[in-house]
Amino acid sequence: MSQKILVAGAGGFIGGHLVAHLLRQGHKDIRAVDIKPFEDWYQKFPNVENVQADLQLKDACDRATKGATLVYNLAADMGGMGFIELNRGLCMLSVLINTHLLMASRDNGVKRFFYSSSACVYNASKQTDPNMTALREEDAYPAMPEDGYGWEKLFSERMCRHFMEDFKLPTRVARFHNVYGPEGTWDGGREKAPAAICRKVIAAKLAKKHEIEIWGTGNQTRSFMYIDDCITGIEKIFHSDNVTFPINLGSAEKVTINQLVDMVEDIAAIKLKRNYKLDAPKGVNGRNSDNTLIEKMLKWEPNTSLRTGMEKTYAWIYDQMTNPEKSRNFRR
Repeated sequence: MSQKILVAGAGGFIGGHLVAHLLRQGHKDIRAVDIKPFEDWYQKFPNVENVQADLQLKDACDRATKGATLVYNLAADMGGMGFIELNRGLCMLSVLINTHLLMASRDNGVKRFFYSSSACVYNASKQTDPNMTALREEDAYPAMPEDGYGWEKLFSERMCRHFMEDFKLPTRVARFHNVYGPEGTWDGGREKAPAAICRKVIAAKLAKKHEIEIWGTGNQTRSFMYIDDCITGIEKIFHSDNVTFPINLGSAEKVTINQLVDMVEDIAAIKLKRNYKLDAPKGVNGRNSDNTLIEKMLKWEPNTSLRTGMEKTYAWIYDQMTNPEKSRNFRR
């Protein structure tokens, strides 16, 4: 508990939840770093060392890792499919964050390093069918990841591997599958499908305009992992002595986007006319997490049902939309 912990990307959705978790566990020496102004952090805690810095810069990474024993790298320029398909260059520049953090961690004697990768690393040819087989870790090769964001994630995974091999810096890598939950982006273009659908359903209900726009055909399949499972999985992977390779961290509960809309409509007690925007960014046709390896290695897998997680997420977003004075989305 006396070790200094660096959380890079602490002003983001997952980073903020991770800092909250570490505080609940009793950690006293936490350095939280993010490029965003403090007022734009999703969660900010007064009893940690909060730092605004651009971790694409090597000097900033040197300062951030100084004295740190453990490093969690959750920092990246990213968002939902509407963002990453239209900002590939910005997504690729995140490679500077992980590269410079690895170099600084090596030079400053960090004992263990965590990197947050993504299911976007997986070969696109294995995701053309909504009824695809769940993705196994080996399905990342031969490489054909999501253009831009996926390539950056796959390259950074390799950097972690080679820093462990060449410089003996223990690294752990988790491939996140669509994380959602309260205290995250729900508007503005960077939100992911669960939050976007909650927002659209709530907006339709409040406006009494019973229509919703869905990107694509709605037949695309995905699995969505609730934030509490994500944080539990990060900690299990990070502190494991045998998970030294990239591993899936996601729910195995696959649904279509249409089924996700069905669920949110049921939560809201409303039925909407669906308008399909076929030229909108929609990503691959099918993606789901194969959890065979994480079950074998850690005797655990994400287990919060989608219905349970969506009920909590819907309630939080509804509160944000009906109480704008306390919503960071409206303050930006």
